[in-house]
Amino acid sequence: MRRSVRTLLFTTVALVAAVPAFAGKNHRSHTAQTNGSSGISIPMDEARVIAFSRPVQTVFVGNPTVADVNMIDSRHAFIMGKAFGVTNLIALDSNGNPVASRHVTVLGGSTLVTLNRGPDQFTYACATARCEHARVPGDPKVPYDENMGEVQAREDYAQKQADASAGTRQ
Repeated sequence: MRRSVRTLLFTTVALVAAVPAFAGKNHRSHTAQTNGSSGISIPMDEARVIAFSRPVQTVFVGNPTVADVNMIDSRHAFIMGKAFGVTNLIALDSNGNPVASRHVTVLGGSTLVTLNRGPDQFTYACATARCEHARVPGDPKVPYDENMGEVQAREDYAQKQADASAGTRQ
């Protein structure tokens, strides 16, 4: 049974690798659609500086698992792509009035592949020869929870390193 799962995954990865031209076209058109004034595209594990038209007091991210934001000053922020997906960002001024409302798309430089095995479906984000879980509604909970546990452990480790680094500078 384990061998057939490996065979299916290998076949899926081979198919993804065999059609990079199609994946590239889809990826570029998706990026073009989200790069407008109301959208931000960012690769996973990268940061970008975003600017606001006027001073901002508060910034909200709809799904902090997908992206995170840290203010630099009242008009600039870093946005970090944390996990493949889509969320939104809302910035408010000191009176609570909206300054910006943007969709945020975190790209993994990959193509989504759905593997159907009996009644179960498993969705993966694939780039060249590597695929990772990219859960969508209908996927089983267990593989996603295991993956998110690893993401959380990575974030915890990064925070500990940042805290230790800040402690040595003081």
